[in-house]
Amino acid sequence: MADVKLELVICIVNAGFSQNVVEAARKAGARGGTIIRGRGSANPEAEEFFGVAIQPDKELVLILVPADIKDAVLQTVYAESGLTKEGQGIAFSIPVERSTTIRME
Repeated sequence: MADVKLELVICIVNAGFSQNVVEAARKAGARGGTIIRGRGSANPEAEEFFGVAIQPDKELVLILVPADIKDAVLQTVYAESGLTKEGQGIAFSIPVERSTTIRME
């Protein structure tokens, strides 16, 4: 796996919709994700910019995928949980320069 280029897909959705994101990502070839609970701090200008009411309780879904399926994952996640859906999510990716597996024994 050392030669595989990786991308970290980050999805931020309203609380309660992270499982939808994980299921959508799996449809596109991802193996799963990590869900982190959070709280947004958007101001009224952000709500106006995105054209949606922003809920403060959020969930972040971190999905590590091979770079060659990143676009499919982003498109599928957005189609099922994007700003026009109930989860009102946003998704983006960043390249992963290096990764390793940690085993605790």
